[in-house]
Amino acid sequence: MSILILIHSIAGRTPPYGESSPLFYATGLVPTLTFMYISRFMGLSLVMNRAMLAFPVVKTLDVMTGRACLEIIASCITLTVIMLILWGTGQNPWPVDLERAVDAYLSVVVLAFGCGTLVGVIVMFFPLMVTIWQITLVCLYISSGTMFVASNLPDKYAYILAYNPLVQCVEWMRTAFYESYSDKLVNPAYVLSFGFGTLLFGLVVERFFRRRMRET
Repeated sequence: MSILILIHSIAGRTPPYGESSPLFYATGLVPTLTFMYISRFMGLSLVMNRAMLAFPVVKTLDVMTGRACLEIIASCITLTVIMLILWGTGQNPWPVDLERAVDAYLSVVVLAFGCGTLVGVIVMFFPLMVTIWQITLVCLYISSGTMFVASNLPDKYAYILAYNPLVQCVEWMRTAFYESYSDKLVNPAYVLSFGFGTLLFGLVVERFFRRRMRET
């Protein structure tokens, strides 16, 4: 994450908002990469730790939740380091609206946990889902608005992109750092509904196919 921020900063581009290129790109990269890492490793957790499922005391949700916790902790550490680096280089990494920034970050975690749960369960029956999800993550990264301002696009394109909940998370995070940033694409209810919806669907699938998952 730090390397990506450094690359975009060295490129010398003027940030669309604010005076700090590293801060602008960080507000996009933090939610995007947090989602990607948590959901990706949750999706791989059951396949990578299949042997653990041989023990009756170990549940599939234990494996996925444990992996999610590790990635969340790693993400928080990375976020802290980035803020310290920005602060150490004379920039202000503190959001204008701290509560909104925290809400956006926690919503990213919910979204990632939900998608990761669903992908992790599907992978046990359909291994090709690993490749499909990797490609999907690349597409989500490109279209997330990390490197551009989605709300500045023509409305017909901006609102299509907003169906991607990750776009809304990036926009949500940036509204917490820039007072003049438009929140027209931000719908917290949509992001949380998507996250909890995928989580519920993943839990239902896991419940109905729990025994078969252990036998595969």
